[in-house]
Amino acid sequence: MSKGLLCIDFINDIVHPDGKLAGVGYGECVARRNTLNHLAAALERFRRAGAPVVHVRVGFSPNYCELPRRSPLFGQAEEFGALMLGGWGTQFVGEALPTEGECVITKRRISAFYATELDLVLRTLGVDELFIAGVSTDLAVEAAVRDAHDRDYQVNVLENCCAAADDAAHAAAMNVIAAFGSVITDTADIVL
Repeated sequence: MSKGLLCIDFINDIVHPDGKLAGVGYGECVARRNTLNHLAAALERFRRAGAPVVHVRVGFSPNYCELPRRSPLFGQAEEFGALMLGGWGTQFVGEALPTEGECVITKRRISAFYATELDLVLRTLGVDELFIAGVSTDLAVEAAVRDAHDRDYQVNVLENCCAAADDAAHAAAMNVIAAFGSVITDTADIVL
């Protein structure tokens, strides 16, 4: 089995204190849970092992032509200038920067798999066991876990590399995620 790391939505607008969505609580939860330092440790382990790392970010064209305007989550992004590709908000935070050769995929919906080339990229890289890290646990991470499960990947979620808007949402999502794969509570427990 080939193992790969999937990093979801570690972008400025979502996890940076100055991000457009900081007020929702993601940045605060990420800081309190020390998520970015745990992610940096996971990235180091995968890179040292030569295992594939794929980064996914949510973003929309400057004219927001892909924006789902009826979405309670994304519908007001244009009004606030959030999640616009090419701007600071959709750049990866320092701890989650892709390195040369790592794939970056842009999604326009919650799931990293929906209408993206993610499945194709993972299969081309030979990945069949996926380790997932991301924000938000109850939205993007859970959606990716479900979609990966239904595409027959072996799924592992790095619990300490995930965060939600608050701890209750994170914990509830982890309870659901456990039905679809393994939950790894400490990056030191990753076996490559």
